[in-house]
Amino acid sequence: MLDAKSKKKFADKFSLNFPLLADEDNAVATAYGVWVEKSMYGKKYMGISRETFIIGPDGKIVAHWPKAAGSEEHPAEVLAWLKANAGS
Repeated sequence: MLDAKSKKKFADKFSLNFPLLADEDNAVATAYGVWVEKSMYGKKYMGISRETFIIGPDGKIVAHWPKAAGSEEHPAEVLAWLKANAGS
């Protein structure tokens, strides 16, 4: 389980200067519409749809990539967006 304790350990290990969310009850995932029914080998289960959101200082979504999983180009695309929109 990826609980608050494991998130803190990860953040400490990599000296992150921002908080990590531990959404243990899936409330945030549900609010963002990414807690969805999935299927693997014919078995249905609930899980996270891997998507990327950039949240502005006002708390509103300013960018969204609905298909973030499995793309090697995705991190570079998000970084390019951040650089192009810095200070906006």
